[in-house]
Amino acid sequence: MAFVMLSMFVILKGLLMPKPCCLAFEGLLDKLPAFFCKVSILTAYDSTLFCSWQAPELLCGGSRRGGAEGSLRGGWDLGSAGAGAWEEEREETAQRLHREPGDCCSGDSRLLEGAAARACRRLASGVSATMMQNVGNQLRKGLASVFSGRQYRKSTSRTEKTDGSMADGEGYRNPTEVQMSQLVLPCHTNQRGELSVGQLLKWIDTMACLSAERHAGCPCVTASMDDIYFEHTIRVGHVVNIKAKVNRAFNSSMEVGIQVTSEDTCSEKQWSVCKALATFVAHRELSKVKLKQITPQTEEEKTEHSVAAERRRMRLVYADTIKDLLANCAIQYDLESRDCNHVVPAEKTRVESVELVLPPHANHQGNTFGGQIMAWMENVATIAASRLCRAHPTLKAIEMFHFRGPSQVGDRLVLKAIVNNAFKHSMEVGVCVEAYRQEAEAHRRHINSAFMTFVVLDPNDQPQMLPWIRPQPGDGERRYREASARRKIRLDRQYIVSCKQEEMPLSVPWDPSNQVYLSYNNISSLKMLAAKDNWALSSEINQVGLYTLEDDKYLSFHMEMLVNVDAAHAFLLLSDLRRRPEWDKHYRKVELVQQVDEDDAIYHVISPTLGNDPKPQDFVILASRRKPCDHGDPYVIAMRSVTLPTHLETPEYRRGETLCSGFCIWREGDQMTKVSYYNQATSGFLNYVTTNVAGLSLEFYNTFKACEKFLLDNRNDLAPSLQTL
Repeated sequence: MAFVMLSMFVILKGLLMPKPCCLAFEGLLDKLPAFFCKVSILTAYDSTLFCSWQAPELLCGGSRRGGAEGSLRGGWDLGSAGAGAWEEEREETAQRLHREPGDCCSGDSRLLEGAAARACRRLASGVSATMMQNVGNQLRKGLASVFSGRQYRKSTSRTEKTDGSMADGEGYRNPTEVQMSQLVLPCHTNQRGELSVGQLLKWIDTMACLSAERHAGCPCVTASMDDIYFEHTIRVGHVVNIKAKVNRAFNSSMEVGIQVTSEDTCSEKQWSVCKALATFVAHRELSKVKLKQITPQTEEEKTEHSVAAERRRMRLVYADTIKDLLANCAIQYDLESRDCNHVVPAEKTRVESVELVLPPHANHQGNTFGGQIMAWMENVATIAASRLCRAHPTLKAIEMFHFRGPSQVGDRLVLKAIVNNAFKHSMEVGVCVEAYRQEAEAHRRHINSAFMTFVVLDPNDQPQMLPWIRPQPGDGERRYREASARRKIRLDRQYIVSCKQEEMPLSVPWDPSNQVYLSYNNISSLKMLAAKDNWALSSEINQVGLYTLEDDKYLSFHMEMLVNVDAAHAFLLLSDLRRRPEWDKHYRKVELVQQVDEDDAIYHVISPTLGNDPKPQDFVILASRRKPCDHGDPYVIAMRSVTLPTHLETPEYRRGETLCSGFCIWREGDQMTKVSYYNQATSGFLNYVTTNVAGLSLEFYNTFKACEKFLLDNRNDLAPSLQTL
């Protein structure tokens, strides 16, 4: 509870307060709450009691740093009608503040001071026998009006803007957020009476563009649209709600997050349809664009802002991931339970369509509307899929719309689609778009491409078995293999993202096909844990803080300290797990199993025995590290358990698992670094710490201080390596 100083001045105009009244008033003050620790009574004149107190940390919407104080002054008439006068003025003041009378706070000091003064001027009765009772009643009511909303303000203060842009009582809203609600009409639907995915893509692209331009303040163009998984179909008469906001801005590009839901206004049911991530690039004709950075406010925004950098990294290496998978891994083709007698040549599914870009197809910048191009692509892909299955297919997923260049009004767009591969219950259709200006032009510009996954549903909405496809030699066989690789990556990614402790092991298999997404999940899980708002300080010893968090059936720990070491130096020292036994007694031996790439490595860790357990515990850990993507970002070292066929569980050790742990390292100055360690503790990890809170704090404190000593002792060892960071 905040420390509150109360100074009370009692003035009576003309006469001193009688001694019995003073004694009674002192007795009243003795009954005030204990945190009003200083009370002084001077004199009283006439019938007006003036009170003033100062309340640090109670500013409404203001910062609590630096000893900020707010003051509140109120005056009450001590006569029989004084209570009514103050209540009337307080209610009128609260109405001007658009609040309940009991929710005024110290940030409203000027209005409350005026209200008190007006109440005193309205009534001027003499000192009466009931004066002390009125004083007590009005003091209690006045103090209640200050403190009644304190808990609510305290819980919401983390999400309020310090610049005062958010009015009291209003919910926070991201300044880049835009929303759209559309009623699905028959003209928006396909042959099944469901909302056409092409129409939905138009709406999604429109909202994403509006959000991007709201942040950039200039025209923006679509660069790419990440994978989209459609969870629910939308029928005629339903309402589509689309919300878009900028997650993070880089130099000239930004990531926009889009959420799509549908609702049946008759039954009031709502469904999640899909989520999408689009990349937009700001564009000016005469000058280079440098976007302003996003300042996240809520826990969700902080998480999306932090993970956006990792998603950007994944987009940049996506093509290389496919190439490496094809070169180094044997793709398992799903031919079991397939009717190989029913084979469809891939050439029979080929579709080619030409569209002339007219003014209605252009956006407000004169370029072809990205949503329109995506709708045309969905149309030709659906035709290609229907030629394979001889039915009406349903689009379930879109993998990466990639816009390679613009097109303008008057261009001819050639859309090509073909079924690359057909699996047991799904098929992949590849689509590309080429543009040319005049019919005589021999060269065509490749402006877009995407891969779409279709299924065929029976009357019970269950996927049907599909015929086998025979690829054409050459490019057809290449596309066939790449489709199998993309499917493996997609399934591995879904497995990693959906991992839950109660449903499957914490350790997931590692192989080159899921390397990129497992590393992404490793980093993003730690960033999401660090971005949570509800960490509670459990103890602080010598400026080393221990925080705890109970969330989703896990108990998480967070240690934090300042070290007089360069941040890049601390990053290099802590990211090499082979040096961890030098300061962490829970690491007895660490072996580097595989250096996956520059930023990822797999280690085999052996821990000491515990208590009466004769077996030591071992872990197979993937350690992923990332340098800051932008100014203000931390260095990140994330760790999680994986399984390797070369390091299976042996009788010699008891296999342990870690779900999410690691370091976030912030640069606080030239040579000052904030080191934060996080651990989403599992039952195996908790065996290494004492169960009582005091012992737990001391255990973490001793380990973290040993880490600090390790960093200080070795801060001059890696000077040449720092030049690469």
